Amino acid sequence: MVVLAVLTACAGPYQYYEGTGLHDATAAEVAGGWENVEGTRVVLRKDGTALFEKLDGQDFDFEDGWRLSGRGTWQLTDGSGGQVVRLALTARTRVESRSPAAGTDTAAPEEPPSAYAWSFYVDRDQRDELKLFFFYGDPDIGNTYEMTRETGS
Repeated sequence: MVVLAVLTACAGPYQYYEGTGLHDATAAEVAGGWENVEGTRVVLRKDGTALFEKLDGQDFDFEDGWRLSGRGTWQLTDGSGGQVVRLALTARTRVESRSPAAGTDTAAPEEPPSAYAWSFYVDRDQRDELKLFFFYGDPDIGNTYEMTRETGS
């Protein structure tokens, strides 16, 4: 019993996350412009292609501080836990760096990837509007990187 308690004490909130349970979003509803407060912009085109501007890494990759821009693909998938938007960066056009947080390692970061994939959970807010999110950083904290419909989309 003690061993089980020790093992589960290190399990962060999203390590066992199975999804939002949402199954009613359509690809047409997901298509369009998305943004977040950090200046990230993602355009998901109806033909399955995507444009990325300043998109940060997911999970522990977020801590590396790089932000990728470029072109790629996207698709809406539906599993038992809910829907997920899968993004794949296939042509990197620019790399930027986010300022490191106070108290973080200031060593030279590794070279950012030239291709990368993200999985955004699909959910609805209180107004029934779609939102996309993934978890980033230390899994014990459960921080979410949220994208909302671009203003004017």
